[in-house]
Amino acid sequence: MNFHRIQRLLGTGLSAIFLVGCASQEPEYTGPSEPIEESFVEEQTAEPVGPRVESGKLVVSSSDSMGISETLGGIFLFDFDQAVVRRSGHAELDKHASALSGDRYLRARLEGHADERGTREYNLALGERRANAVRAYLVAQGASNSQIEVISYGEEKPFNTMHNESGWAQNRRVEIVYR
Repeated sequence: MNFHRIQRLLGTGLSAIFLVGCASQEPEYTGPSEPIEESFVEEQTAEPVGPRVESGKLVVSSSDSMGISETLGGIFLFDFDQAVVRRSGHAELDKHASALSGDRYLRARLEGHADERGTREYNLALGERRANAVRAYLVAQGASNSQIEVISYGEEKPFNTMHNESGWAQNRRVEIVYR
C-alpha cells in the first residue's frame, strides 16, 4: 500500500510541475498601442539641451530656457606682451567653464597666439603663457585640467596679416577649439 501511495504522490507532483511549466506568460510590453500625442513630443523637444560642439565651437542653450542657443566665439584678446586674461572676456569664459564642468566628456584645446613682433621662440612662449592663463581661469571656475589641452602657435597663424597695431591686436589671442 505504501508503494501505491508514493506512486500517486509522485504522479500528482509531476503533473503539477508539468502544468506550471506550460502556463502561459504575460505578453511582453512593446510600447504604447496608440500613437504618441504631438504635445508630448513638443514638450520633449522644448527642454533645454546640453552644450554641443559644432565645427569646433561650443553651442550652449541660453539661460532663459526658451530653446534659444548661442554659439560662443571662443577668441580672447590680450594686451601687448601680456598674458593676463582681460576682464572683458570673463563672462564668456564663465560660460565655457560652466559647460566644461557640467559635461566631463567635453574636450577643449587652447591655442595661444602672438603678433609678429619678437623672436619666434619668445612668441611661442608668450602664446603658451596666454593659453595657460585661460586654462587657469577655466579650472578656477570648475573645469577639469584633464579636459583642456594647451598649444602655442606663437606668430605662425596670424588672424590678421596687416603689419600695424590693429592687425597685431587681433593676433594677440587665445582661441578655444572643441573636439
